[in-house]
Amino acid sequence: MRSAVYRFRFKRRVALAEAEATLHLAIIAAESLFGTARVRMDGAYLMDERLRVCVVDASSEIGQAICRIFTGFLLREFGEHTFEVRRTFQPIIPRAATAGAAT
Repeated sequence: MRSAVYRFRFKRRVALAEAEATLHLAIIAAESLFGTARVRMDGAYLMDERLRVCVVDASSEIGQAICRIFTGFLLREFGEHTFEVRRTFQPIIPRAATAGAAT
């Protein structure tokens, strides 16, 4: 299935573990807006360490909010020249948005 997704590609100087931790903070922020259950049901992302890419499903209001919050956090934490983000349509293998974030 093809979905609207945002593809974040990180420069080498960005630690991917830190970028994923920042994504988890964005997910927590989205939970404050929409509730944990809705975010758990409608949020999904995939982190590919080999390609230095994070793909976030933006086919729902929750996914779009996570992308906006994540982008804002990345800009403040790492700077505007450390990543690029593009909206695209491609398959995504869903990973529960809260996986690892709640523990």
